Amino acid sequence: MRCNNNYSTLFLLSLMLMLLLASNVVTLSSSCQTESCGSIKIPYPFGIQEGCYINEWYKIECRNDTLPFLFKMGLEVVNISLPLETESIYSFISYSPSSYGSIRIKSPITSVGCSRDGKDSDSVLNLTDSPFFFEAGNSLVAVGCNGKASLTNIEPIKVGCELNCTARKERPPSKSIPFFDDDWCSSNPVCTKNKREEERRCDGNGCCEETVEGFQDQRVIGVGIESFDQGNSTLGKCRVAFLTDEVYMLSNATRPESFFSKGYATVRMGWIIQTNNLSYIKSLGCKTAKEYESVSFYKVREVTCICNSIATSGTNYANCGCNQGYRGNPYLLNGCKDINECQVRDPNRNERRMYCRDSDTCVNMPGTFNCVGDKTGAIMIGVGSGFGVLVLVGGIWLLRKFLKKRKITRRKRMFFKRNGGLLLQQQLQTRDGNVEKTRIFTSRELEKATENFSDNRILGQGGQGTVYKGMLVDGRTVAVKKSKVVDEDKLEEFINEVVILTQVNHRHVVKLMGCCLETEVPVLVYEFIPNGNLFQHIHEESDDYSMIWGVRLRIAVDIAGALSYLHSAACSPIYHRDVKSTNILLDEKYRAKVSDFGTSRTVTVDHTHWTTVISGTVGYVDPEYYGSSQYTDKSDVYSFGVILVELITGEKPVITLPDSQEIRGLADHFRAAMKENKFFDIIDARIKDACKPEQVMAVANLARKCLNSKGKKRPYMREVFAQLEKICSSPEDPLVKIETDKDDDEEEEGMNMIEIADSWTTGVTAPAFIIVPSPSSSDVKPLFPRPTW
Repeated sequence: MRCNNNYSTLFLLSLMLMLLLASNVVTLSSSCQTESCGSIKIPYPFGIQEGCYINEWYKIECRNDTLPFLFKMGLEVVNISLPLETESIYSFISYSPSSYGSIRIKSPITSVGCSRDGKDSDSVLNLTDSPFFFEAGNSLVAVGCNGKASLTNIEPIKVGCELNCTARKERPPSKSIPFFDDDWCSSNPVCTKNKREEERRCDGNGCCEETVEGFQDQRVIGVGIESFDQGNSTLGKCRVAFLTDEVYMLSNATRPESFFSKGYATVRMGWIIQTNNLSYIKSLGCKTAKEYESVSFYKVREVTCICNSIATSGTNYANCGCNQGYRGNPYLLNGCKDINECQVRDPNRNERRMYCRDSDTCVNMPGTFNCVGDKTGAIMIGVGSGFGVLVLVGGIWLLRKFLKKRKITRRKRMFFKRNGGLLLQQQLQTRDGNVEKTRIFTSRELEKATENFSDNRILGQGGQGTVYKGMLVDGRTVAVKKSKVVDEDKLEEFINEVVILTQVNHRHVVKLMGCCLETEVPVLVYEFIPNGNLFQHIHEESDDYSMIWGVRLRIAVDIAGALSYLHSAACSPIYHRDVKSTNILLDEKYRAKVSDFGTSRTVTVDHTHWTTVISGTVGYVDPEYYGSSQYTDKSDVYSFGVILVELITGEKPVITLPDSQEIRGLADHFRAAMKENKFFDIIDARIKDACKPEQVMAVANLARKCLNSKGKKRPYMREVFAQLEKICSSPEDPLVKIETDKDDDEEEEGMNMIEIADSWTTGVTAPAFIIVPSPSSSDVKPLFPRPTW
């Protein structure tokens, strides 16, 4: 139990000692920083009162309240300076390990032959074991004649100077430059030759001087004088020598007696902290030199003080200093205070601010400052520059846009003129009542209607072009055909056809609403038919099959009525020239509309038209047209007969016989079946059970008439239309039955048959697609709608 009490008492004593040391630091920083002796300030770690100095080396004895003395060395103190305290506030000098404090003391001088009693005096400074050292900036000065002064106790180094008064009489005449005046030389330390005699530095004639450098590690230095009298006592009786930090000239250093009577010279020494315990240094809160080097650039100015410490032979030496931007005593806690650079005035500039312009706002910051310029001018310049750049860029953009728009406008005008726009306008104006029926669209209207011809708007594509679904501003849905190529030689012919086709006004004919001539290739605008074409509904399989016989018969009546109108009822007879199932479009009620007048021609009174190129689609072309190249209204009748056979049989216009793999036209196959009484074998199975056989047979007989190899024996379209209407309205009427010609057999024997294989080499063309001998739907599937040239 007693042992535990002893340990507790020891712990409490240790804690009290630590608190006492900490309180001493605080006490020192508050009560010992304002001491002075006479007019000389005594900064810590030096002090006068007990507890106001770090140890007795720094104790100051203030005699008569005016004369401070180093207590242990007995030397009178002239001045004590802290590290960097003597540096100007205008200079940005930061602390370094070579920054020390300094103390100026009065040191005895060495004299020879000056005392009345004949005694000589020596001067020795002994700094052994002290925190003081000889600082650079001191000089050895000797005054008198015929002697030599030197430093002692520094062997093997020799430092000294000689006195030779006889050299004054032997000085050579001056060779100084006469143009240099005394004022200029007095401000230039290099110029000495033109100075007056009394302003020259000691050069051995009555006084001599030698700079003392590099003796910081010397602890004992003495001053001695050696006489050159050689037994002649009348020459140079009194001589003195001393160390000093003051500057002496020939004008004030030629009387050794005055120095002897003065008895001392001022010497500058450096000082550092010498202690056996570094806890005091650590308590100051300063950064070590190593820690300071690792501080980031943005935090370096927040460091107020730096300390550097070295341990030698068990003794710790340290020197501290305030960081750049701070002034004060680094040996006191928080002793380094920030310099307010904004209040520093420049004496050479009429006391104006030292660091910032008068127009700037100076902001003091820890360890530094910031000059905030008047931003009004910069803002105005920036705003003006930005506005100028904006105007320039905007002007360039507007100019570019204007030039681009003008280029586009010129291009549109060029295309409009090249595509026959002027001719179309003229022809439309000359036809009364038709101006309002035909519209010339602008490219901007069609781009807006098709969302700039978006891929999402594509209805179909082919070799001749692409068809887009469009929505006009008035809400109408249209089909816009944009062709890929144009034959410039046929532009005038194209315009004539556009004018003619716009006159067609029949409910079973797709209406051409207008065109756009501002593009490289003319763009055609048709009414939109939503339900596809007849070819798709007949030949493509569908789960919801709607092409029953009644619908097929009604479609045949619609087609016949449209062709009859074109041949006879229109203002000018028009031959379609490419009647086929892909050019028959179906609306939402499955009513037929004839489309794609890409090869249509108006005809003269004789109802014939001569061509040099066979046009049409394989399987639909009139055989008589191959040999004569003369297209008549009966050629459209033949093509319509093929469509009737398609409606009855469900076969494509070109078929491959299953037995012989022979490629054969549907018309030839149909006529052969009719001749062999195998008609019911070729009826489409999808309508066989639900149709009326009398109607189907009547339509078949009519188709056989339309497919007669001789055009003159074919009925006119108006007759075909009338017959179909009768069949559709009175299926049981005997008048509906169409008799077969008695000379049918003779006709078949004498007809000029053209084989399908040969027909592909006779120049038959399809405007939308090139037909190849294949049973696939691509053989006859067109681009919807077809071009009109």
